[in-house]
Amino acid sequence: NIPVCLCVIMAANSSTGSATEPPGLETQWREIDNLSQQQLRAGDSWYLLDKRWYDQWKEYVHAGDQNSSSYPGKIDNTELYEDLDSYHLKERLSENEDFVLVPAEAWHKLLSWYDMMDNQPPLERKVVDLPSTVKVEVYPVEIYLCLSSNMESTVSIRQHFNVSETAESRLWMRSTDTSSERLRNLNMTVLDACLSSGMVKYTPTIYTPKLWSSVMLCNHLDSYRGPPGVCGLTNLGNTCFMNSALQCLSNTPPLTEYFLRNSYLEELNFTNPLGMKGEIAEAYADVIKQMWSGRHYSVVPRVFKTKVGHFASQFLGYQQHDSQELLSFLLDGLHEDLNRVKKKEYIELRDADGRPDQEVAEEAWRNHLRRNDSVIVDTFHGLFKSTLVCPECNKVSVTFDPFCYLSVPLPVSKERVMEVFYVSLDPTAKPTQYRLIVPKAGQVIDLCTALSQATGVPPNQMAVADVFNHRFYRIYQADESLSCILDRDDIFVYQLSSGCVDQEGEEVVMAIYMRERSHYRDYGSGSNSYSTSLFGHPLLISVPRAQCTREDLYQLLLKRLAGSTDTNSQDATDGDQSTGVEPSGKEEEDEDEEEEEEEEAASCAQANKRLPGRRRYTERQKKALFTIQAVNSNGTTERGMGEADAQPYIAIDWDPDMKKKYYNENEAEKYIKHQSMDVPHQQITVQLQECIELFTTVETLEEENPWYCPTCKKHQLATKKLDLWSLPEVLIIHLKRFSYTKYSREKLDTIVEFPLR
Repeated sequence: NIPVCLCVIMAANSSTGSATEPPGLETQWREIDNLSQQQLRAGDSWYLLDKRWYDQWKEYVHAGDQNSSSYPGKIDNTELYEDLDSYHLKERLSENEDFVLVPAEAWHKLLSWYDMMDNQPPLERKVVDLPSTVKVEVYPVEIYLCLSSNMESTVSIRQHFNVSETAESRLWMRSTDTSSERLRNLNMTVLDACLSSGMVKYTPTIYTPKLWSSVMLCNHLDSYRGPPGVCGLTNLGNTCFMNSALQCLSNTPPLTEYFLRNSYLEELNFTNPLGMKGEIAEAYADVIKQMWSGRHYSVVPRVFKTKVGHFASQFLGYQQHDSQELLSFLLDGLHEDLNRVKKKEYIELRDADGRPDQEVAEEAWRNHLRRNDSVIVDTFHGLFKSTLVCPECNKVSVTFDPFCYLSVPLPVSKERVMEVFYVSLDPTAKPTQYRLIVPKAGQVIDLCTALSQATGVPPNQMAVADVFNHRFYRIYQADESLSCILDRDDIFVYQLSSGCVDQEGEEVVMAIYMRERSHYRDYGSGSNSYSTSLFGHPLLISVPRAQCTREDLYQLLLKRLAGSTDTNSQDATDGDQSTGVEPSGKEEEDEDEEEEEEEEAASCAQANKRLPGRRRYTERQKKALFTIQAVNSNGTTERGMGEADAQPYIAIDWDPDMKKKYYNENEAEKYIKHQSMDVPHQQITVQLQECIELFTTVETLEEENPWYCPTCKKHQLATKKLDLWSLPEVLIIHLKRFSYTKYSREKLDTIVEFPLR
């Protein structure tokens, strides 16, 4: 049997139940941090954890406050799944950007403290032992088997084939719809066989050897004939990064002709300590010869993939990688494997000392060739002119350095497209999704200004918040940078009745959460209160300080929820007059409930004193649609209504029956799209020359990478300028597609127009 590392797609399991009481916040951080430092060991289990949830947890434990707004809630890996039916992992996820990896013991601790969202399966992955390294196999190979007689009906590898033990069996790998390869070495690993997520054909042998040979012969005679070089490369599983680089090099005439003429055979360098014993060059030559033979519609580069992974462990497995990183490795590997210099001599570099640039450049190139001489140098290497100027003594240092490719930046747009949901004061209006253009280096107030132009609402009457898991993950101040808002964040902008976001005034901005109360009291948690769960979208509203009583808040909130609350029935209309405190004295309630309700009602006693006696009596007989409770920023811990808080948080608690009867959850979740969402985003187009000019502009060195000035005898933040002194026969230009900030990595979608010559 072939040793197989299986990825078993497990059915979604149910939640683990109530979380246990966690230790103190400092203890939590210390325990998880210590466990996360442990080394990878083959066979151990590690778990994927949503990066956003993990960051929120870190912020929570570092805040040192159990009531901190950064309380993460249940572990939620929703963003890592392709869908919530199969719970299959999304493709192309990046570690430390989309997810973090934690060892099993750390995972089980977090799970016991915080629980996990219902029905989500844990994302367990194994540590595998690979050549020269060990790593967590985030994307294991998924293998399915089928009988040769039925290629359409596949079964899981866990299921058994009722194949006789005496029957001769063979394994075949289906590479494409029309071709298969036999896996002859049954002792090789999945990695060595380059098996990818796809189909393995399991064949009980039913042919005689003579008949089987005839079948194979017929297949060989019907082989493909086509134009040399017009040949595809089979995707072995997320290997498009490798195939695209190979296709580029395959269509580089000087290099391809070199290998097709077998010129490489005389120049293979088996002793170069920086090389790969000629193995990369030979594997590459084999791929090129197949592609240019004219006998293949497509080639399966399995051996090449295996060799690359053997010498560069970062390319092991089947995760996504950067094509330029692969190309850089391959060019360097081919150069060292084909280096005509068998013994590299030591060369002491001379300073320019005022000599002409031409003289210094020729000297630098001669020195380069004394250590590096190959077909890669002949074809792809050129010279930079690097000029450094000391800001203190004005010392000028000029050097000439060889290069194999240019990594040029793209002009970064100073604007940014953001999508937000706008919630107006009109209770009947649905939230509206807008697409806005804002300054990339702007502040939150700039976002409000852009939205103001579309809505006509003054910017100072807007509040901006990040909504996550039915609560406010963060409420932004007007002067905060927009760079801390990620494109994937759900940003809500709320209209307030007056400009009171950043100033002391007669109004208070309140955060409102929607909670559903369970049918039963949670006696197991040490209290006799009802457990609650958040639902729906939260609200931000401004309330006059004089109306911060329960009765006034109830009336205000009832009107605010008019668009999702059925207030047409007689019961709801009666509820309009309620204080929002459930009445006591009902005969069907037990004594404990009576005491609790009476205590709640007492908080509104002052307001009730102003009502006629008959009306007060009527009030106590009417059922409120919901109750109001002051809570912490997470909507979990109840607080007194009178407690001072920089940002008051209020929960609207719904009895399940009342919510089902009067609250239309589907209606409340609806939103409309503004016409700005229909306008396609215009892609910016730049010329390649602009990228090169940006590459050659003067820049000041960063503090992390200063230059040692030989005159000042100290490190200086010198100015640096790169110029292209001499270009190779074939110039490789790498476009830097990512722009990095403190908070995120942004992929640029700028179109670069370039000449063919």
